[in-house]
Amino acid sequence: MDVRDSYDSAAEAYAEHLATELDHKPLDRHLLNRFAEEARGRGLVADLGCGPGHVARFLQEQGVTVVGIDLSPEMVRAASGLHPGIEFRIGDMNRLDLPDASLAGIVAFYSIVHFGPAELGKVFQEARRVLMPGGLALISFHIGDEVVHVDDLFGSPVSLDFRFHVPSVVIEALRCAQLAVIEHVEREPYEGAEYPSRRCYLLARAV
Repeated sequence: MDVRDSYDSAAEAYAEHLATELDHKPLDRHLLNRFAEEARGRGLVADLGCGPGHVARFLQEQGVTVVGIDLSPEMVRAASGLHPGIEFRIGDMNRLDLPDASLAGIVAFYSIVHFGPAELGKVFQEARRVLMPGGLALISFHIGDEVVHVDDLFGSPVSLDFRFHVPSVVIEALRCAQLAVIEHVEREPYEGAEYPSRRCYLLARAV
């Protein structure tokens, strides 16, 4: 079972458990608002690895024109059902079906968790390709160097490796892809609301 199959398997339960998670994460909402303030009115923004579409919905509510993209067809179906006013597409972060310099921004909330450090360069280069000059990328991830394997996600059978990342490694991969980090925020986990790992948020600008 690969990543796509795993999320297809867990899509319905995943959406049920995480569709309202931003309600319990004030810093995440603050940072998404910060992103929205600059991105709104500048063009299309892509929510990469959009899952059940809750981040895309939040951005739309802040006046951002957004499209959600996810590898899992079932996750896209779930997101489309929950948020019928937003476009969701099946897509791969390694090969985005978008023209060069077509996006004002990208949000990738925990969307790099299935990529190893050596794979980040390709992912970020593809993100840079589709961003217009000056476009923003907001990336979040778990801090560390461990890999957590799970065979069950919200009661659904999966086979997933969740990879934590060292911030300096992610920052360097962004820099090499011509994405300059302009803001760097870290926080402790919200007890009872999420997996107990330290979190990092990087806001980068396409140069």
